[in-house]
Amino acid sequence: MSELSTEWTICTNVLAYLDAVPKVLPGDKNMQKLPNAQLTHVGVYVRDLDGMIDFYVQTLGMVVSDRGDHPLGGKIAFLTRTTQEHHQLVLASGLPAEEKFNRINQISFRVATLDDLRTFDGILRERGIAVLRTANHGNAWSIYFFDPEGNKVEIYTPSDWYVAQPFGVPVDFEKKDEVIFAETQELIRDNATRTSRLAWEEKMGKRLG
Repeated sequence: MSELSTEWTICTNVLAYLDAVPKVLPGDKNMQKLPNAQLTHVGVYVRDLDGMIDFYVQTLGMVVSDRGDHPLGGKIAFLTRTTQEHHQLVLASGLPAEEKFNRINQISFRVATLDDLRTFDGILRERGIAVLRTANHGNAWSIYFFDPEGNKVEIYTPSDWYVAQPFGVPVDFEKKDEVIFAETQELIRDNATRTSRLAWEEKMGKRLG
């Protein structure tokens, strides 16, 4: 068995182990003792490394910050969209051809405005990439699609509100911003969990300490 195959097996076993580990619930007093660890990047095993690099560079504007030989075998590439992080997405060769179940639920990219979403919607259509769905989540508006190896990708922009998730209905991005804002306000008007994003951030800040 190669070193890369061994690592894949180890990763699979670790995931099974983590499923069995008791979870620390938000607000648990033990959580307050932890340093402020922020999620900054995700690593994905792929079959066609160059093809996947091309997709994320051409479709989402990422830049390859480094690439080379993986220390355990195969190739690895690091991609980013910010000077604040050397990499936000890691692509590593070696995904077994027989691996059918995709463990990745989604990879999400945040943009600033609804116009940014419309721009990406146009890019997807120009490149012949099918949009799986659009969604008004109340707290955000999203576009979903698959990358070349079947990983679900989301591009989203946050709204000014919060409602408990999961929550979502289709949204038409051909409508003007003010129409989408008004429709969202009406959609969540009677939702018992509705609040402003600022109020949610303040509440979450207290929970995070």
